[in-house]
Amino acid sequence: MEAIDSVHLNFNQGTAWGLNFLLAFIMFSVAIELTVTDFKKIAQYPKAALIGIVSQFLLLPFLTFLLIRAWEPAPSIALGMIMVAACPGGNVSNFFSFMAKGNVALSVTLTAFSTVGAILFTPINLSFWASQYEPTARLLTKVDLSVLDVFTAVFIILGVPLLVGMTAKHKAPEWCLKYGNVFRKVSLGIFALFVVGALTANYEIFYKHIYLVVILVLIHNGLALGGGYALARFSGLTSTDRRTIAIETGIQNSGLGLLLIFTFFDGLGGMALIAAWWGIWHMVSGMTVSYLWSRSN
Repeated sequence: MEAIDSVHLNFNQGTAWGLNFLLAFIMFSVAIELTVTDFKKIAQYPKAALIGIVSQFLLLPFLTFLLIRAWEPAPSIALGMIMVAACPGGNVSNFFSFMAKGNVALSVTLTAFSTVGAILFTPINLSFWASQYEPTARLLTKVDLSVLDVFTAVFIILGVPLLVGMTAKHKAPEWCLKYGNVFRKVSLGIFALFVVGALTANYEIFYKHIYLVVILVLIHNGLALGGGYALARFSGLTSTDRRTIAIETGIQNSGLGLLLIFTFFDGLGGMALIAAWWGIWHMVSGMTVSYLWSRSN
């Protein structure tokens, strides 16, 4: 076992409950922007929506597995990569799609679908791909991870706020319209402060081991963005759809990944480092590619 595999970040039960609440609040702030129509729009973009779903839930985990086999990182780092790849798209992807002159309606549809789909696909992808690589399979056996437990946790974190938020949107659309943007900005701001606080509390661990994941996350995120774009281009989609699918594949809900890591893996060092650094880096990469695309025709 490598040194990073025995490191556990400081994260007490009270902080875990705080992260639970924050993620639920973020999901609620996203859900009050959604309607049943957003899900029905898949019928309007059947090919693009299908490609986006395949890219998110099949292509990214597969590319992640190939990168792990080629790089052979420490087992906990490899498991963190699989965890990130198994999470749904991040809620800022809609903003990046808008900025990149992508298909915003498709982005909203894919975010909605991936959030709901993650209730099923996140535990399945985590369990399946981790079991295909012996070092991560041993970690799963060691923690005795239950797919049902992960399913339950993801449903509570994502599913319940989604249902409450969409119900609020249906019952009080004017209230949601008035406060939705405020909720989203506040929740993201608080989450950013939370991440900074977690990094500060574990400064020595991050300082000592962050070099292990910086380049790896850059390559991993690049594969996600590039893989999504390549699949969309190979499928003959328009430029706007290609940009959207690339962003949806490259922007992951690493906050959910962190919560699952602290809930089921006791803040295992390599996993937490990957998820935390991904959460920082994908904002940089997402902003960069969106800006570059915004300046193109």
